[in-house]
Amino acid sequence: MSARGVTVLGCTGSVGGSTLDVLRSHPGAFEVVALTANARAAELAAAVEEFRPAVAALADGDAADEALRRACEDAGTELLLGGEAVVEAARRPEGEVVLAAIVGAAGLPATAAAVERGAVVALANKESLVVAGEALTRRAGERGATLLPVDSEHAAIHQCLRSGRAEEVRRLVLTASGGPFRTWETGSFDEVTPEQALQHPTWTMGAKITIDSATVMNKGLEIIEASWLFELPGRQVDVIFHPQSIVHSLVEFRDGSVLAQLNRPDMRDPVRYCLTWPERWESGGEPLDLAAVSPLTFEPPDEGKFPCLRLAREALEAGGGAPAVLNAANEVAVAAFLDRRLSFGGIPRLVEAVLAEAGSPPASTLEEALEADRSGRALAAEALARADRS
Repeated sequence: MSARGVTVLGCTGSVGGSTLDVLRSHPGAFEVVALTANARAAELAAAVEEFRPAVAALADGDAADEALRRACEDAGTELLLGGEAVVEAARRPEGEVVLAAIVGAAGLPATAAAVERGAVVALANKESLVVAGEALTRRAGERGATLLPVDSEHAAIHQCLRSGRAEEVRRLVLTASGGPFRTWETGSFDEVTPEQALQHPTWTMGAKITIDSATVMNKGLEIIEASWLFELPGRQVDVIFHPQSIVHSLVEFRDGSVLAQLNRPDMRDPVRYCLTWPERWESGGEPLDLAAVSPLTFEPPDEGKFPCLRLAREALEAGGGAPAVLNAANEVAVAAFLDRRLSFGGIPRLVEAVLAEAGSPPASTLEEALEADRSGRALAAEALARADRS
């Protein structure tokens, strides 16, 4: 069997690091075609030295240093720099599987480029579907691309759905840890510090997704993602808190049967599932010990306490570019919170205000979706500026 060509978009992030771990654990099974990063030149250089890809791309060309250039030269790797470099790397046809792990809407152009050439796209960048779900899924069908979910929840659903037909599904149930504030009183949310919000109880992730987990916006975005991935309306996608993060999601079928996928909270597992799909390969890890991880508990989320869930559902129901606006406003709000310009409780308030102002712009094409994203960011920035002046 020939080695499977893999492109990793965002190789220096949390999911990108898990992907490199999976590639290491299967020597000879994969050929790393391209690696990309935003600005972490030293980490990209180390990955180039180890995996010797044909192409390396650094979006922030100014961050490229002599060590990166030397590593690429020694490995025989073509170095691409600048805003279009990552997109060009995604276009390289030798990458049979493209692991899309760039955080936020910034990952959409490269994801779209991989879809355009009909690749298998392992999608860790949920924002691509949130921003441009209609355009991206339609184009995937037209170009023969395959979208595989890397999010542990959607990977779980993908696995469970292999046991039944789409028309037999009653609902999907996404599990959520509830983040660090599941048991907090709502009234104290404005006092939350970035340090507190970044203390996730079960997962180790990048800052943005960790804050999204704390506000539960991450689960709201996943509702939208699931709707596009599995072609179900939002009313058939539910959320339940499961603080142990062992059950990664469930599918309820119309006969009342419920199937769940269980595993440890380790992103290498869904990454491996996508890289080896439609097969399953040996992980080398310890099997799940149910007695050791018990008890497993579940509770309904309080959407009054975590209004981002409601906002995401409303944006999905509104359709068009509303989800793109939701995501854009949230990205601006999270950055402002991490910069201490906005309170934790101010994140959903800012998102709600921007959604009310923007409405539902068109988003049936990639260009329209990107414009809705730009509009949402501009409105959020203006709202922040007004708050700073007051």
